[in-house]
Amino acid sequence: MKLNELKPAPGSTRSRKRVGRGNASGHGGTCGRGHKGQKSRSGSSIPAWFEGGQMPLVRRLPKRGPRRTGHKRFEYDVINVERLNIFEDDAVVSPEALRDAGIIKRKNALIKVLGDGELEKQLKVQAHRFSKAAIEKIESKGGTAEVLGRHANTGDAA
Repeated sequence: MKLNELKPAPGSTRSRKRVGRGNASGHGGTCGRGHKGQKSRSGSSIPAWFEGGQMPLVRRLPKRGPRRTGHKRFEYDVINVERLNIFEDDAVVSPEALRDAGIIKRKNALIKVLGDGELEKQLKVQAHRFSKAAIEKIESKGGTAEVLGRHANTGDAA
C-alpha cells in the first residue's frame, strides 16, 4: 500500500450539496431556502435572541433590586498567622517581605491576615486587613498589627 492509494472508508464521506444548478438537481430555484423573507436573503444571520423587532424579553421585564453601578470589589491575598513564623523575632513583616519570602505571589496584592494557627514570634505585621483573631494573636505575643492604606489608585483608605 502506498500513500497515493489511500482512500476513506466506504460511506464515510459525502459529496457537498450543490445548490443553484437548475431545477433538475433538486436544489434549483430557491436553493432550499424557501420563498422570500429575511432568512432567504444572502448575508442573513439572525441572533438566537432576536424577536423580530418586538420589544426583547430582557427589556420587557421589570427591573428589581439594587444596581451595583460603580461598585468596586477588592480581592485580598489571604495568609494565616502561622505562616509568619518563618520570620525572625522583632522583624517587620511588610507586603514586600512576604513577597520576598514567597508567601504571596502577586505584585500589588492587597493582603489580609487571618488568625488560623499559632504565632510563636514577636512581629510587627503590616497588611491591608486583619481579622480580630489575627490581631489578638499578634498582640498577645507583644507584636503590633499595622493597617496599611489601600493602593492609591483605588481612592479608598483602609
